[in-house]
Amino acid sequence: MSDDIFIRILLLPLALLYGLGVGLRNLLYRIGLLRSVRFNLPVISVGNLSVGGAGKSPHIEYLLRWLDQHIQVAVLSRGYGRKTEGYRPVSVIDTVEQAGDEPLQFKRKFPDIAISVSESRALGVPELVKRNPETQCVLLDDAFQHLAVTPGLNILLTEFNRPFTRDWLLPAGRLREGRFEYRRADVIIVTKCPPDFGARQRVDMLREIDPYPRQKVFFSRYRYGLPYDLLRPDVRRPLDLQTDVLLVSAIANTEYLLQYLSGTVHSVQALEYSDHHYFDEADLNTVLRRLDAMPSQRKIILTTEKDATRLELHQGFLWKNELPVWVLPVEVEFCDNDEPEFQAEVKRFMLDFKV
Repeated sequence: MSDDIFIRILLLPLALLYGLGVGLRNLLYRIGLLRSVRFNLPVISVGNLSVGGAGKSPHIEYLLRWLDQHIQVAVLSRGYGRKTEGYRPVSVIDTVEQAGDEPLQFKRKFPDIAISVSESRALGVPELVKRNPETQCVLLDDAFQHLAVTPGLNILLTEFNRPFTRDWLLPAGRLREGRFEYRRADVIIVTKCPPDFGARQRVDMLREIDPYPRQKVFFSRYRYGLPYDLLRPDVRRPLDLQTDVLLVSAIANTEYLLQYLSGTVHSVQALEYSDHHYFDEADLNTVLRRLDAMPSQRKIILTTEKDATRLELHQGFLWKNELPVWVLPVEVEFCDNDEPEFQAEVKRFMLDFKV
């Protein structure tokens, strides 16, 4: 997944082989040799074409905050990185090893909503509904490539600075399938738009994506909240230009977050690991050394909500070494007048749904 054009060219043969394999699988689903199932209740998929970083979790949380005010909604996720197998309801007292980081994050934020994990969405959806018969809508987390289920509404996310239109297939790029597969989406959301996003950028991006007439395109950005103490979540503190930050993260892309921090705090040092990385004691000792080496009197460790679910496995180490780990919450907000239009599109799907 290198950005170096020469390395990408060298990896092209592998990308072509990968693309042939994925394309053949998709073709088998299209012609019916592999079967996809539909369900008799509204199913909304939120996913992307790339390997990560487009903002699936904050957009799932946006849908949960909004839909939970009106209907009984539930979430089914694969639970990537968990050390359990099969269908499993997620509990607030689970660990990240039992549930996966993102499902555990959802459950901690929305304890009254049914959150479950299953490698197979086709088997997981009926099991979720069986155990939660009041469910009126299921959100599928990261299921754009899971063709065994045909969602009623397929939402595709793509980053403003790294849209699928400019990406390459794995391993030369970050695409899990060909760019043209965006045609399966009903709704496309361009995420992580800059603060100065305007009409000219909207027009240029719409021209680049070139959506089908039936597809709706919306634009969103992040809104960061007050960081809270990992070990004492009721304690919060603002970021300011006197604070020096050691950012510890294991997410797909920190570019947008670093841009935000660069204008919010005095300085930022980043310690980055691969997406979904399980931190070990050696990692934490590295964090401790890096923090000690910072000369500032006002320095903190900052991490994401997803990373916090994995860091909390080492609470003893954090307490013992008095590491000041703060968690930065994030929410999605839509640009311009896109929010009411997006909600109207989802409402239209729900009202028009027929068994």
